[in-house]
Order: sequence, then C-alpha cells, then structure tokens
Amino acid sequence: MLDFVLVAVGLIGLLIGGEFLVRGSVAVARAAGLSPMVIGLTLVGFGTSAPELVTSLQAASIGSPGIAVGNVVGSNIGNILLILGIAASMGVIAVDKKAFRRDGLVLALASLAALGVVLSGEMNRTAGGLLFAMLIGYLAFTLISERRRPQAADVYAAEADLPAPMATIPALLTTVAGLAGTILAAKALVTGSVGIASAMGLSETLIGLTIVAIGTSMPELVTSVIAMRKGEGDVAFGNVVGSNIFNILGILGITALVSPLTVPPEILRLDIWVMLAATAALIVVAMTGWRITRGEGAVLVAGYLAYLGVLIAGA
Repeated sequence: MLDFVLVAVGLIGLLIGGEFLVRGSVAVARAAGLSPMVIGLTLVGFGTSAPELVTSLQAASIGSPGIAVGNVVGSNIGNILLILGIAASMGVIAVDKKAFRRDGLVLALASLAALGVVLSGEMNRTAGGLLFAMLIGYLAFTLISERRRPQAADVYAAEADLPAPMATIPALLTTVAGLAGTILAAKALVTGSVGIASAMGLSETLIGLTIVAIGTSMPELVTSVIAMRKGEGDVAFGNVVGSNIFNILGILGITALVSPLTVPPEILRLDIWVMLAATAALIVVAMTGWRITRGEGAVLVAGYLAYLGVLIAGA
C-alpha cells in the first residue's frame, strides 16, 4: 500500500513541480531578456519534459534501467497513440507543412538513433553525447530558420502559451521550488514503482512502460487537451512531436551521459518496434492531407489499447 501511495504522490508532485519549474524558468528567462521564440523552443520544451528527465535520471542512479529506458520509450508511444489520438478525437488537427517537414524528419532520425542505441544493448556516454549533440544541433537550426520567418517570435509566444510575467526574486524561488519538487516527486515515483514491481512479480520495464510513462506524460496530455479546447490543434500536434524529440535526444542523451546503463532486453523484443511503428504512423497520417481526422485519432487510441493489452497479456 505504501508503494502505491508513493506512486500517487510522485505523479501529483511531478505535475505540480513541473508546472512551477516551467513558470519560474520562463519568468527568469524573460527577466534576462530572452525572446519568446527562444523560450518556447528551449525552456518550455525542457520544462514539460522535466518529469521524464528527472525520473529517468533517478531510476538510472539506483540501477533500474527498465524504468529509465521504459519511461522514455513508453512516453513516446503514449504521446503519439494515446495523447495525440485523444486530441484528434476532439477535433481535426491541421498540420503545418513547412514545420513538420523539418520536425518530422528530426523525429524520424531521432527514433532511428534510439533504435541503434537499443540494438547495441548499452547506453554509454558516447551514445549519450551523440544524442545530446543532435538535440543542440536541432535547436540551433530551428532557431536560425524560425528567425527568418515573419513574426516568428509572436508565433512562438502564442504556441508556448507562456505564463504571466513575475518579478525576478519570486521567479527564482518558483524555479528552485519547482526543481526541488520535481526531484523529490521523481524519487517517490521511482521508489514506489520499484516496490510495486517487486511485490507483484512484474518487471521494472513493464512498470516503466505503463505507470511511469503515462504518469510523466500527463503535462503533455493536459497541454494538448487545453489546446484542442481553444481550437489550437497545431499546438497540440507540435507539443507531441517536440516532446518526443526531446525525450529521445535530451532525456536518453542526458541520462546516458550522467549514468550509463544497459538496455533491458524486453525493450528490444517489442517496445522499440512499437515506438518506431507509432512514429511512422504519425508521419504518414500527418502528411496525408496535412491533417489528422477524428477517425484517425480513434484508430491511434485503439492502437494504444491494443499495445497495453499485449503488455498485460505478456506479464
């Protein structure tokens, strides 16, 4: 029972801590004079992925690679099949051709890079460095290309849905509180998840792919649902694509740099292929008419339920 309490507290804490971290860091960046475009591309992207990052680092540090890697792979699967599926089921999503030609290619390359890491069986510092270098290159290229587009800063300010400004000292305190809360919540989530896996005879990888992955993806789900209610389907779509790129290049990269680990064999048998298939489906659906319909959203959700069914049956 204590393990379930720890998981619940951890998930709630990640939601609250991540929100504080984003709000505080964005306010600090504003005070430092950074543009909305830079903030939207970097801090908001990193901020919404903070739960996954801290959770994977925490899991790797205590020798739980199943949770560390399963969290990222499971989050990417859930982001596409579940979160984007739910968003599309709420209304048709228009896809920005120019942006997706760039970001879709990066997502495909990142997913193939993740496959290469999994096939090698080890996430070492060299692999981590390469993944993180790809992320820096992607961000730099995006910043340069978007600066050439008219009103790019205004577009990114709107898409990032930046929080209201605040004074520097409260912003710093909010950032520190958010970071501390996220770290403590991740520790509780990982500790509880390991305990549940041990008590129920389940693999840590399964827990990482399901409970942890879905829980740490809650910020993306909330953001996407809010965006759809506002009629901003492109924001919901961009949120999923950006998050998946950050998950692979940033979270796997940083985790491998800080704490190298062995890739669980279960990931290679099924989950990495499901992630690749989901990514391919996303690219095909997005480029077919440059929109995602309600029917396609329902198919994505059905695909996620089928994937969960296979995981549970195999447990």
